[in-house]
Amino acid sequence: MAFDVARIRGLFPALGDGWIHFDGAAGMLVPEQVASAVSTAMRAPVSGPGGAFPASQRAESIVTAARRAVADLVGADPGAVVLGPSAPVLLRRLVDALAERWTIGDEVVVSRLDEQANLAPWQRAAKRVGAVVRWGEIDIETCELPAWQYENLVTARTKAVTVTCASGSVGTRPDVPTVIEFAKRVGALVVVDATYAAPFVPLDLNALGADVLVVSAQAWGGPSVGALVFRDPEMLERVPSVSLDPLARGAARLELGPHAYPLLAGLIASIDYLAGLDDAASGSRRERLVTSLGSAKSYHAGLLAQLSTELRSMRHVMVIGDAMRRIPALAFAIAGRKAPEVAEYLASQGLCAFADDGTSGVFASLGVGEVGGAVRIGLAHYSNVFEINQLVRVLEELR
Repeated sequence: MAFDVARIRGLFPALGDGWIHFDGAAGMLVPEQVASAVSTAMRAPVSGPGGAFPASQRAESIVTAARRAVADLVGADPGAVVLGPSAPVLLRRLVDALAERWTIGDEVVVSRLDEQANLAPWQRAAKRVGAVVRWGEIDIETCELPAWQYENLVTARTKAVTVTCASGSVGTRPDVPTVIEFAKRVGALVVVDATYAAPFVPLDLNALGADVLVVSAQAWGGPSVGALVFRDPEMLERVPSVSLDPLARGAARLELGPHAYPLLAGLIASIDYLAGLDDAASGSRRERLVTSLGSAKSYHAGLLAQLSTELRSMRHVMVIGDAMRRIPALAFAIAGRKAPEVAEYLASQGLCAFADDGTSGVFASLGVGEVGGAVRIGLAHYSNVFEINQLVRVLEELR
């Protein structure tokens, strides 16, 4: 492995602000090559698709290249990649389209581990048609999502099962393949939210077995672009179309209006950036992505282990959860202090982190609101040991 964090940090002009960024929950900072790709595309003549002139052909080539890049990232068919302004927007389109075929008494299975962006569309659609929402519960001690419970959660009335590939709040990576196995026994559609997993874990949609995978480029330093990736391109023809074009086929059936071509150019550059995280990566872009993200996974496992060990050694710090498989994200509470107060103190010392009051989402399920909320820490590709040590030092001052 050749994960050179010093070289990687040099790719991010924004790190020159002097702050230590643990604000990964909002997405990583933007690499220079992504900003340059967007800027270059905005300066070039780009028109709508369908024309015989270069500006129109350029637009078509950008869309085609963007689909191919996302397909390489998750190991899928480019023709099965739906592009849009954000993952939540695309999820809303997908769920609304699927719900057209639901009836009263049908069921949807969601989980307490999921972020609100993945929960809200399913809850709203179920309420609208009279469907039942069933919940996968989490272990309040470890923040694990036990997969065995899905054997009873999914029934003959289950139309869809949605689950996160990794929690951006507590870092847990649940046993998604087992959840999918139970869902497939009853023929339920499975949608996996890979928003927080994609920057840190090599993904293979075919091996995973999900019907739809959701990713967001902002999570790894890309532009505001999301994608739905279908395992079977033919499924796109069976999903009710939301397109303004009655003749739309394939991925276009879930896409509205013209694409933001400069942002799609940035999406392509951001996936090329991921493929280059490991200096030793070689081969096709797909092969380089697998190698680079594998190296990132190992590097961040070491950083997270150090941070977790340091925090757990402090009596006044309560680390939330202790899942076996994780991405580099965690949350903690400080005895006698509310989370916003802790986040403000971190900011006064040059550290960026978010506070959550614990009244919604996974933290509400854990009762975190009763102890004043939690501070969320999200590591990034450019995080290093020095930054971990600085966080530990500042938290020791809050004894």
